[in-house]
Amino acid sequence: MLNEPLYSLAERFIAYIQLEKRYSAHTCTAYRNDLLQFIDYITLSYNSTPVEDLTHVMIRSWLARLMEDAMTAKSVNRKISTLKSFFKYCLRQGLVRQSPMTKVIAPKISRRLPGYIEEKGMRALEDNISPVSLTSLSIFANDFEGATHRLIFEIFYQTGIRLSELISLQEFRVDKGNLSIKVMGKGGKERIIPISQGLLMQIGDYMDQKRSYLEEFEAGVLVVHPHSGQRLYPKYVYLTVRKYLTEHQITTLKKKSPHILRHTFATHLANNGADLNAIKELLGHSSLAATQVYTHNTIEQLKKVYQQAHPKA
Repeated sequence: MLNEPLYSLAERFIAYIQLEKRYSAHTCTAYRNDLLQFIDYITLSYNSTPVEDLTHVMIRSWLARLMEDAMTAKSVNRKISTLKSFFKYCLRQGLVRQSPMTKVIAPKISRRLPGYIEEKGMRALEDNISPVSLTSLSIFANDFEGATHRLIFEIFYQTGIRLSELISLQEFRVDKGNLSIKVMGKGGKERIIPISQGLLMQIGDYMDQKRSYLEEFEAGVLVVHPHSGQRLYPKYVYLTVRKYLTEHQITTLKKKSPHILRHTFATHLANNGADLNAIKELLGHSSLAATQVYTHNTIEQLKKVYQQAHPKA
């Protein structure tokens, strides 16, 4: 549609990524906010500009304004990613001849190493032993709520799945014969993750407890709220993980979130020699670049070993 208003075109793009690309509601909201902010700037600075007349100079001026307002490089890069997707869509629709984003360079980000839990700390949680007192005091209560909390930790650490993937995990996606689970990841992409015999048994025990403890629960959902029986909500999972990491962890972590367990899963695999491509597939990353950060953790681990073991370190 020639000379279509930018605001209308933006909404058409959002509908496309929501309905056809199956992006999450959170991602669609972020893309919409980025686009509307960009269009507001273009409208104010250049009046009513059709999409085919937008140039890399205009885009650079907007990004420069954002950085002048002290926006972080990471946030600016996210907005660049939004615009790249938007102009790629316009290119496919025949609305532009070339994407102006080809001449836009993203600012460099000082990449921070993801926080993770040392293996001895995870063993303490897995063994239900308090690493603070080193006694056999049970961390997880001996009831259905405790079983729910422990399973949340075990699934996060043994599979590396995201919080949203845990919440949406279905019972029928647990393959007992092949010792694996099927996870619906970002963009509706499905991946298969192997699980241990121990985790499979724990899942089976949990499902039995769920049926005996709860009178009603949301059908098909694997892990449910221990009191309502409904699907878990993100804040409940976040607060549960934070509580245990705060009360029972040896390692001091700046962030105590479910994503830390995902980082821990990947870091422990890398530290023990797992192939980076295999870690990428297990995590559901779209590119190897996102996975390569865990090689830095491996290097840090090697430095620590060297400093502790070499006489002249």
